[in-house]
Amino acid sequence: MRVTINQIKEMKQKGEKIVMLTSYDYVTAQIVDKAGIHMILVGDTLGMVVLGYKTTIPVTIEEMLHHTKAVVRGTENTLVIGDMPFMTYQISAEEAIRNAGRFLQETGCQAVKLEGGVTMAEKVKRIVECGIPVMGHIGLTPQSINQLGGHKIQGRTPEAARKLLDDAKAIEQAGAFALVLETVPARLAALITKRISIPTIGIGAGAGCDGQVQVINDILGSYTGYIPKHAKQYVKLVDIMSNAVSQYRDEVTTGEFPADENSFTIDDAVIAELEK
Repeated sequence: MRVTINQIKEMKQKGEKIVMLTSYDYVTAQIVDKAGIHMILVGDTLGMVVLGYKTTIPVTIEEMLHHTKAVVRGTENTLVIGDMPFMTYQISAEEAIRNAGRFLQETGCQAVKLEGGVTMAEKVKRIVECGIPVMGHIGLTPQSINQLGGHKIQGRTPEAARKLLDDAKAIEQAGAFALVLETVPARLAALITKRISIPTIGIGAGAGCDGQVQVINDILGSYTGYIPKHAKQYVKLVDIMSNAVSQYRDEVTTGEFPADENSFTIDDAVIAELEK
C-alpha cells in the first residue's frame, strides 16, 4: 500500500521521523522502495548526477517526466514526488497548474515539488485547489543559484531568518503538505519546524526537522563530482564500480573472460557436420 500525504502529515503529529531519498531510474527506485523509504523525490538534481549538466537550470520538463515515469514503475509503496524544473511554474498560475497536472497524469506520481516561499504561495494554492499535492522548498533553492550567488547558507541574518519563517508560513497556508528546508542553520530550521503544522524535510538543515532527504548518489558515493558537507557517504560505489570495470577489462584482454561457465554449448555432431 503506497504511502499517502495524510500519513506523512500524521508522522509529524506523532513525532515519527520521515525518510526521503532521490531516485532517477527504475532499478534504483525498486531498491529504495523495498528498503521502506517513505518518499522518493525525482529531483531535478538528475541534471547534474545523471545528465551531466553543471546546474539544475537546463533540466527540461520532458526529461523530468521521462525519469519520473521510470521511478513510478519501480515503486509500489513509496510516495513519489516529481520535481518541477526551472520555468515550468514561475510564469503564471495557469502554466504551473498545467505542468503540475502533467506530472500526475503522465507519470503516475502522487505529488509535485516546487521552489519558493511568499512569492510562490499563490501558485501553490492554485495547484492544490486543483487536487494536486504540493511539497514546498525554501532556503537554498538551486533553481535560483545565480541570484543567490552560489551554494550559500541561508537565513543567517535576522532579516533573512525572518524571511524564511515568513516563507514557511506562506507555503503552509497555501496548502502544501510538506516543506523542504535546504542549507539552513540547524537552530533556525528547528524553530521553523515548531512554528508550522506541516512536516519539514531537511537537507543540510540539522536534526530538528521532521525528516531528512539526501541525493542518493551522495550517500552511495556513486557521483564523482562535488560532495556537499551535509551528505554522508555510507559506501563508495565509485571505487567498487571502477574496480569491477577494470577487472572486466583485464579479463577480456587476457582471454580469461568469458570462461566455459559464461558460454553456451552445442552438440558435437552439429560441429562435426559443419566441419565436413
